[in-house]
Amino acid sequence: MLTRLAAERATGTLHRERGSLHLAHGQVVHAESPSSPGADTLLRAAPAHPPLPRAALELCRLAALYDAAYFALAPSSAPGRFRYGTAAADGGTRPVPVAVLERTVLRRRALLDRIWPDARADTAPLVRTGDGREPGAARSVTARQRAVLEWVDGVRTAPDIARELRRQGFHTLVDVRRLAAAGLLHPAVPAPTPPPMTRPDPDPHPDITLLKRLRDALEAL
Repeated sequence: MLTRLAAERATGTLHRERGSLHLAHGQVVHAESPSSPGADTLLRAAPAHPPLPRAALELCRLAALYDAAYFALAPSSAPGRFRYGTAAADGGTRPVPVAVLERTVLRRRALLDRIWPDARADTAPLVRTGDGREPGAARSVTARQRAVLEWVDGVRTAPDIARELRRQGFHTLVDVRRLAAAGLLHPAVPAPTPPPMTRPDPDPHPDITLLKRLRDALEAL
């Protein structure tokens, strides 16, 4: 659908299960997702002084666009829907061609799979199995990753941690998967429910069964 909308130079909003893309004349000018902190959150994490120059602001907004688009374009069983209309305000972000955005999303998915091929860590609550201070772990765990570990409590997900740290969601996924590959955390997965115990059906003809057993025993003599 996104490729077709780009070809027809459509203007409007593509709504998907995990986010939305805003198009103007077939190019993406804004993206948003509950799994991405957004440009405002990222800007609040920047130093308050001196004020960021215009170029830095644009780069921050562009990074937020790519971050939200990654989650908005995640595989989903729910169909997307496009609503034609006026393009959303882009806040000065340079429009991104659809083909460029799609290549970036695919490249990011491939990177995560190379690090740790279990995508459950991207959305499930995370459980810590170490603090990064075990023998041999100090060299492999960075200060940035240790900050992620400090928020792992069995309830928060990777997007939750990204919002707490005011970091891009995708970069937090990279840290989470590296920590999972190091054996320091894992997605919380509920234990499977054991099947109910069932008793075998009673033999409807116990006398006939006993007679057959006696016959077999006599024939064996």
